[in-house]
Amino acid sequence: MADDGGRPRVLTRWSGWVAALAAPALLTLVLELAGGPKLRDYAFLYIGLVAVLAVTFGLGPSLLAALASFLLIDYYFVPPYYTLTISDEQDIVNLVVLLAAAGLVGGLGSMRRTAQLRSDALSRELIGANRELERLNREQAEAAKVALRLAVTEEQVRALEESDRSRRDFLANVSHDLRTPIATILTESTAVMEDAALSPAARASLGSVAAEARRLNSVVADILDMARIEGNALDLQLEPVDLGYAIEAAVERLRRSSPERQVRVPPTDAAPVVLADWRRLGQVLDNLLANADRAAPAGTPIDIGSNADEAERMVTVRVRDHGPGIPEELRERVFERFVRGEESGAGTGLGLAIVRGLAEAQAGRAWIEPASPGATVAFSLPLADAAAVTPE
Repeated sequence: MADDGGRPRVLTRWSGWVAALAAPALLTLVLELAGGPKLRDYAFLYIGLVAVLAVTFGLGPSLLAALASFLLIDYYFVPPYYTLTISDEQDIVNLVVLLAAAGLVGGLGSMRRTAQLRSDALSRELIGANRELERLNREQAEAAKVALRLAVTEEQVRALEESDRSRRDFLANVSHDLRTPIATILTESTAVMEDAALSPAARASLGSVAAEARRLNSVVADILDMARIEGNALDLQLEPVDLGYAIEAAVERLRRSSPERQVRVPPTDAAPVVLADWRRLGQVLDNLLANADRAAPAGTPIDIGSNADEAERMVTVRVRDHGPGIPEELRERVFERFVRGEESGAGTGLGLAIVRGLAEAQAGRAWIEPASPGATVAFSLPLADAAAVTPE
């Protein structure tokens, strides 16, 4: 700032003193070259020059110019020429007039210059103040916008939290309201079936009621799970899980419901350990094995296996049946709600949608792979850091 503001002021101040000496000398040179008569009246030209210098540079340079003008007039235009002798009262009058003009005009010019400088400084201050005010206004406007966005975001977060709380309450109420009567039907029907005096026809009817109640309970569970998945309301307990043990447990559950179905699991030295929720992983495996059991013709096996990709830190599980397969145009749509392929049998159309939702909730994914014959459904889960886990 000192270089920007101080140096021009120093140059201006020195230029005034230089002009005070150079301007009278230049005027004298012009008059000498003009070759006119040497008149004392030339003093008025010097008075005008002094006045101009006074207005431009102030009182000090104008007084110096007046003194230089007097000496030049006395030397060049007052007899005896080319001497600095004062031989006439007119010379004294010229000096007094020059000095008076310089003092008067220079004083007025100095006052005008001071006022102009003050005005310029005030103008600069006003411009700076306006710029600062504009900056503060912009910052205040930005702060107001940020505050507004923050308030809107906080309100949206509160609304989402309230919506999530309402969704959880709704799911809990629906689960209770639906499962309680279903459980009552199952309990009462199975209890009555134990009566030895019950006729075979009545026993068969109650068996049908119990079977349909179990199927309805499964449908309700699928619908509630789908609602939790879509509402991001799943409660997961992710931990290292021995995938081999989880597959073995799922295969054993399928054998209890379909003892005639053969499930082939390739032998492995060490099953990979995945980071997953034990109960939800079992649900994924149960859904895939149940779908394959419905799709596979009687007497055909189901193949289930896994392989780990250490580079990607992911494990892929594949379940393959030997049924009619899934058409290529349905390989993505079968993961949508209530969409069933030809091989899904009497399913609700939610099984694969739940599989994908649960896999993605555990940082994996699910997809269909081409197979001939049959269909292969695959899903992935992340590898766990632990080398082994204790089976639950």
